[in-house]
Amino acid sequence: MHTAEHLLNQTMVRMFGCERSKSSHIERKKSKCDYFLKENLTFEQIADIESAVNHQIEQNLPVSVLFVDKNNVPVGVDLSKLPDNVSDTLRLVTIGDYDVCACIGDHVNNTSEIGRFKIISSDYNDGKLRIRFKLENTLYAE
Repeated sequence: MHTAEHLLNQTMVRMFGCERSKSSHIERKKSKCDYFLKENLTFEQIADIESAVNHQIEQNLPVSVLFVDKNNVPVGVDLSKLPDNVSDTLRLVTIGDYDVCACIGDHVNNTSEIGRFKIISSDYNDGKLRIRFKLENTLYAE
């Protein structure tokens, strides 16, 4: 589920130019992420997000972990969610050449292990889009 969250975040950044989710709740059965956008998305745009995430899953991208000094983080890696007292060494999770993000969560070794990404619902209030999602046909789903 954490790997799917990374793919969703990068897809939102690429498609809508927004920031990665600042507020998320990741669980085994279903998860949610919040994005700040100027307007609600259409049903077609939500379907396009789902399709784009599934396309990346189908690419069988390798997922790897790299430890770096916090003063030598690659350009473009968003560190805004990290606490002020973060250690000097950061754990970066890389998904092929699609995404890289500081993260301590559990991840698959390859996107082919994720299963199908499914957006359950979305709603928009006061500039915040909430996307709820789950994974289907995966070894890790209950």
